[in-house]
Amino acid sequence: MIEGHGGNVVELAKELGCRPEDIVDMSSNINPLGALPGLIEHLRGQMGRITSLPEVDAQGAVRAVAALLGVDGQRVLAGNGTTQFIHTACVVLQSRRVLIVGPTYADYTDSARLHGITPEFFLTSPGCDFAVDVEELGARLAGVDTVFLCNPNNPTGRLISHGELLDLCTRHPGVRFIIDESYLPFAGDDQSMCQCGLENVIVLWSASKIFGIPGLRVGFLVAGPSVIKRFRGHMQPWCVNSLAQEAVRYIGDHPETVAAFIARTREHLDVESTLFRERLAGAPLVVYPSTTSYLLIRLPEGHTADSVCRALSEKRFLIRNCANFHGLDESYIRIALKDTTANTAVAGHLLAHVHSQP
Repeated sequence: MIEGHGGNVVELAKELGCRPEDIVDMSSNINPLGALPGLIEHLRGQMGRITSLPEVDAQGAVRAVAALLGVDGQRVLAGNGTTQFIHTACVVLQSRRVLIVGPTYADYTDSARLHGITPEFFLTSPGCDFAVDVEELGARLAGVDTVFLCNPNNPTGRLISHGELLDLCTRHPGVRFIIDESYLPFAGDDQSMCQCGLENVIVLWSASKIFGIPGLRVGFLVAGPSVIKRFRGHMQPWCVNSLAQEAVRYIGDHPETVAAFIARTREHLDVESTLFRERLAGAPLVVYPSTTSYLLIRLPEGHTADSVCRALSEKRFLIRNCANFHGLDESYIRIALKDTTANTAVAGHLLAHVHSQP
């Protein structure tokens, strides 16, 4: 399903009578620094690859990611974005009772319902700034066979520490934990569960967000060999295109560039997040803690996400209306930080709107 996702910059451009590139897309959680340095230039020189079939199982890309993550290549599988794995997980794992830790990404729910499963939810609350109580979560796992957990979470930006998560997964070996780490590089790779070695842990790793290449649609699943074998049985051949594979190989061939780029990204976000919060200080808004590139914001009474999104879209800023996240409502928006100019402008427009009469 595609209804559970965010704004459509192409559609908004048509409404405003402008080009998509004239709109500042702050609904998309992509690295504000853009793509990894040198990557786009490299891909321009690789366009001839599209005249031939890609490597059928993307093993070159798999080896690159395995080396980057420090895991055995037998524990890694490449797909057409992590979305491919999310939507096949329930049938591959033969799930019966699925628990989703939310509010979170809608595709986990779609995956369960696609296979006839009505998922259960463990919802965090604004009263605790959407932090996950791991002990309380553990108490909810009786009878559950599959858990979807985004860490750090989208849209809240909250991170469960590696120690807490490792302890939870270790104490519940009969539960399969599908841990989506698509946004973890923004928070800290030392928190990854990729190297935990637990057979009940399945990690989703994305190149899209941190490396700024969502259009290439490439993602990876990291798990024990037996789980990899089961997922491989549901894979289509050539599901990762030639340029996507080449992009991942380039990333793997430039570890120093990657490390420097991620460090610079985190420094940028630390500065911009602090400045953004300072700009909104004193306003009747709640900006929740976040370890990622985006911020969840609660609007004051009398204002709705729809009205705020429409007002900002007229200024050519696209932000995320969070009303369609299960567990949230029309009181919430999400803003993905960009450069200082864009962040300053969207903060000013947001302040102007909420200080106006509803």
